[in-house]
Order: sequence, then C-alpha cells, then structure tokens
Amino acid sequence: MIGEALVDIIAGPDSPQRSHPGGSPANVALGLGRLDHPVRLATRLGRDHFGSQVQKHLEDSGVDLTPGSVIDAPTSTATAVLDSAGAANYTFDITWALSKGVEEALRDGPPAHVHTGSIATALSPGADQVFNILHALRSSATLSYDPNLRPALLRTAEQERERVEQLVAISDVVKASEEDLAWLHPGEAPDKTAARWAGNGPSLVVLTLGANGARAWWRHGCQDIAPVTVQVKDTVGAGDAFMAGLTSRLLHAGLLAGGPGAEAATARAALRAATDTDRLPPVLSDALAVSARMAAFTCAREGADPPTAAKQWT
Repeated sequence: MIGEALVDIIAGPDSPQRSHPGGSPANVALGLGRLDHPVRLATRLGRDHFGSQVQKHLEDSGVDLTPGSVIDAPTSTATAVLDSAGAANYTFDITWALSKGVEEALRDGPPAHVHTGSIATALSPGADQVFNILHALRSSATLSYDPNLRPALLRTAEQERERVEQLVAISDVVKASEEDLAWLHPGEAPDKTAARWAGNGPSLVVLTLGANGARAWWRHGCQDIAPVTVQVKDTVGAGDAFMAGLTSRLLHAGLLAGGPGAEAATARAALRAATDTDRLPPVLSDALAVSARMAAFTCAREGADPPTAAKQWT
C-alpha cells in the first residue's frame, strides 16, 4: 500500500468532536491486515501524538510501516463533518510527500501487489513520486487504484482528469464512487465513464453507489452488486472497506500478485481471463458480494473500523 495516513477528526450534528486514525490507503491497509494478509504501508507520519496514535492503530491490526514513513513533521488531519444521514464532508490540513527512505525501501523490497489512490495520487509533490513508483513497479506487481477524489484539495476536474485517466490505464482493478466520476466528468453519466475505463486497461472497474449497492464493469459487460441494509452510524471508510474486501478475495483467488503462488504476470493474466466473458465467474461475483457486506459492516460502526477475519460478518 502507498498513500496517506492521517487522523480523521469527526464532528456530527448530535455528538461531540472525536478523532480516529484514517486516510484512504491506510484504511485499505488496515482492512487487509484485519483479514490476516501481510501488509506494508508506505506513508508519511509525524513523530507527534497523532502520528503515534495512527502508528499504533495500524500495527495493532498487523500493518507494518515501510522504513522512512515516520519523519519530523506534523501528522496530517482531515476533519469530517457528518450530516444527519451520516455522510461526511471533509476539510484537510495535510502535506503529502514520501521521504527518500521510503522510496529506497520500495526499490530494495518491491511489493507483489500495490494499492493506492485518493490524496496520495493527487496532491503534489507526493503524487508525482507515487506516479513514478507505480510505473516502475508495474512489471513486477499488480496494481489497484481508487481515485477517492477530494475536490477541496484539487485543481479543477479538467486539470485532474489526465492524471486520473493515466492511473486507471495502468491499473488492474479500479474502484470509484459515483460522486468521484460525476465530479471528474460532469457531462457524462458515471456508468458511461466506468464502462469506458473498463475498456482502457483495467480488467475490473467497480462503481460504488452508496445505499444502492455497486456495479462492476469489465470489457464485456456489467453486473449489479446488491446493497446490504444496515443502520448507518457513518459512512467514513466504507469505500475503503469495500476495496479491502475485494482485494482480499482476489488475492485468495490468485487473481492479484501476492496470492497463493501468483506472480504479477500470472495473476494479471488470470484476472484478465476471468473477465474475458459476458458473465462474471462465481469467484468474482462472490468477491464483490463480500466486499459490499464488508462496507456495510463498516457503515454500522463509527469511523473507519472494518471487521476482522475472526468476526462472522460474511
């Protein structure tokens, strides 16, 4: 995993302000760690109270930090203001850049599968570092990407579009919300964008639709993923939990590198073959259904708090 780790400061209409470790790629790493996958996160944390809080939170769930991830700088924060339905609007106090130590560690010990997205792939100067790292790793690793766009930190949609499309093109799996695609392509239906992306590189593109479930796109078709009804506490980290669940199932199936005996070329070819049909095979349909349940479980809890493998959430 490569991306931001920060502290979410959550303020709701009927509850006091509270803080939770967060950051989209860090949340995905946390979810995978809790599902008993070996995970290493390349990130940026400060040697301060918030940084220690995030580091302990990650390590308690089995996530190791890439050497060089903790530096002498403040830890970033994101303030999430919840509406009456539990949906979050964010403001940020963040600096994003990877240390030389992190870049060296990734060169010396390259991962088998890399997930990234959100602020890490959009905010300079770190976004340029991540983009170059992904290109360098693609021959030896499979890639997944979640744009998870934060307009408050970004340039215009027109200015951001090229980088997002380039990242989509080199990825094997892409997940995006309908809000992401509506902002990025305001004149185009999110389904149309997802279908186009599925023809431009990734084997699988998943469009999350909030309370309406999700929809998977691949070169030859699409499939709806039924919503899971829960009493929503908040939606913080729900998309990241979906991504963690999907990545976990694809790893177990050998459809991403790092799974049982799967190197990048083998896993990439297997995932491409699994989507070379007009109907998804059961292994992918089941993976998507489990991902939806994992996201729903997280919505029923406060903050980005995905389930563990020991819990009977599936």
